[in-house]
This record gives sequence, C-alpha cells and structure tokens, in this order.
Amino acid sequence: MDTFLLDSGGFIQRFIEWIINYGGLYILLLIVFAETGLFVGFFFPGDSLLFAAGIYMDDLTRELFNLDSNAPVHSYQWIVIMIMVMIASILGNIAGYWFGRKAGPLLYERKETWLFKRKHLIRAKEFYDRYGKGTIFLAKFLPIIRTFAPIVGGMVKMPRPIFTFYNIIGSICWVAIMMLGGHFLESWAQRKFDFSLKDHIEAITIGIILVTTLPVLYKLFFNRNKRDTTVPPANNKINP
Repeated sequence: MDTFLLDSGGFIQRFIEWIINYGGLYILLLIVFAETGLFVGFFFPGDSLLFAAGIYMDDLTRELFNLDSNAPVHSYQWIVIMIMVMIASILGNIAGYWFGRKAGPLLYERKETWLFKRKHLIRAKEFYDRYGKGTIFLAKFLPIIRTFAPIVGGMVKMPRPIFTFYNIIGSICWVAIMMLGGHFLESWAQRKFDFSLKDHIEAITIGIILVTTLPVLYKLFFNRNKRDTTVPPANNKINP
C-alpha cells in the first residue's frame, strides 16, 4: 500500500528519480500490472505513482523515444505512454479475474501471511455485493479493493464481456485522470508560478496517499462489522 512512501528526507523524490533512471516506464508498467492483477500487489503505490509519472511525463517520454534531455515532447508521444499503462492495467485485471475463476475460492482456506490477509478479500466481496458489476470500475480508484476486485469478479463468475467492459473503461479513466492530472498540473505550475512540482513531490504524494487511502483504512479497521472476519461467514462465501 501507499504507506511505505511516507518516509521523510526526500525519499519519495529519490524513489521516483530512481524509477526514471533505472527502468522508468517498464517499472511503472510492472507495478501497475502487479497492483491490479496479483493479490500480493495491494501495497504498491498505484495512485501516487501514476500521478508522479504524469509530473515526470516528459522525462518518461524522452526515455522511451530516446530523445535528448532538452528535446521537445509532443502530445502523441505521451499518449503512447498512457496507452501502454492502460494496457498494463487491463492485463493485470484480466490476470486477477482468471486467477479468481481458477483458484479464488481456495484463498479462503489459504494460510494468512504478511502479504495475504483474508479480510481484504472479504471486504472486496462485500464491496461487490453492494455495488455489483460496477465494482470493477469503482475499485480502480480505491487502494486494496483495486487489487482484490478482479479476483472476486472471477470468483463469482462475472460474465467475461461485462467484466471486460468495466475493466477497459475503468483502466482508461483511472490512468487518464491520474497521469493527465499530474502532467497538466505540472505544466500549469511552471507557467503560472515558475516552479516545478518535482521539487514538492513528497507533499503531493503524501496528499494523494491521505485522500485515497484513509477512507479505505477507516472502512477496513474502524468500521468493522461485529462478525469475525478471520473465517468467512456463510453469506461471504462465493456463490457463482
């Protein structure tokens, strides 16, 4: 989850710059795929990393297209980057959906570890019960739920065309909002105030973490039902 980025002392800026310099776009694609498709990826910093990638969009574009550091960047070039990230998100959800269909119910019997907590799966199932098929779209904007929603979709045998529709629309909206938000806010700040958001990436990232994570953490830890979530009750079991 995003909380591993909360250390002070410029760690976040160094982390982002490390990603740009050592793999850049490809590390971003891997993280997006893992967070949306692998149950062990729930702790990855999806929202904040996508927003930061938007701030560093020009750097990522120059890296991908092998441009000089001062070369101009065209809109079609960073659109290519966003499409690649969207595809990674779509494929990640497909992987989670496939895993849910094949082995998802067995997760209720799986031994808990620091990477896997059954309560996250149960909360995702409760979210699905409340919002139905739209969960696949809405979950894109909710840490933790984002990772487990496609697995639950596979468990309940959501029809593939419906899952694919919400998967594609959700991935497009999530990536576009986060990356374009970072990109255009960076451009606006440079034009209006003559400073770069890269110099304030820690505060921006922590703000995104608080906005996106606190509501989920509240739901998970402070607004629990009285029932024990260590063993799923009958109404939480998967019924295809």
